[in-house]
Amino acid sequence: MFGKHIILASQSPRRRGLLFDFGFDFEAVSSGADESGTDGMAPDEAVKTLALRKAKWVKERREEDGSVILAADTLVALNGALLGKPVDEEDAFRMLSALSGTAHEVYTGVAILCGDKEIVHAECTKVYFRPIDEEEIREYIATGEPMDKAGAYGIQEKGGIFVRRIEGDYLNVLGLPLCKTYELLRTL
Repeated sequence: MFGKHIILASQSPRRRGLLFDFGFDFEAVSSGADESGTDGMAPDEAVKTLALRKAKWVKERREEDGSVILAADTLVALNGALLGKPVDEEDAFRMLSALSGTAHEVYTGVAILCGDKEIVHAECTKVYFRPIDEEEIREYIATGEPMDKAGAYGIQEKGGIFVRRIEGDYLNVLGLPLCKTYELLRTL
């Protein structure tokens, strides 16, 4: 689908699945980049910073072979506060309780490196949750699903039952705004 080999700087099963489903030639490589240090940043700047840090981490450890390095990072923002992955079940409960009955934003930063070219973009999708009660939240947390997801939910899985509607790119909420990513790749 895209003429160059892509190195996906992520082990996210959702990002790998999206690239695979849409026919991209890629390999996934885990990035060991430091994901701290974004406190106080605006959500769009935080995700761009983290995505670029991941891409550069992988690039520094690989021999240049003409491949495109693609990295992404997703965060949830509620009233300007960033929600990453929960650290434990109580943190997941706190996040889901805060999201209940509200609208929040899902930001994904995308970084693309190829040779000396560097492209960084942030995509935002607004997500509206229906009100959810404590019992529903506890049942959802018991599935284990929220523990590896920004904002403690996965729209494509059981967490989708909380989502009333979205405004923007659905795939962005999954962790990779594929339409915009493809447009950015085409600029190379």
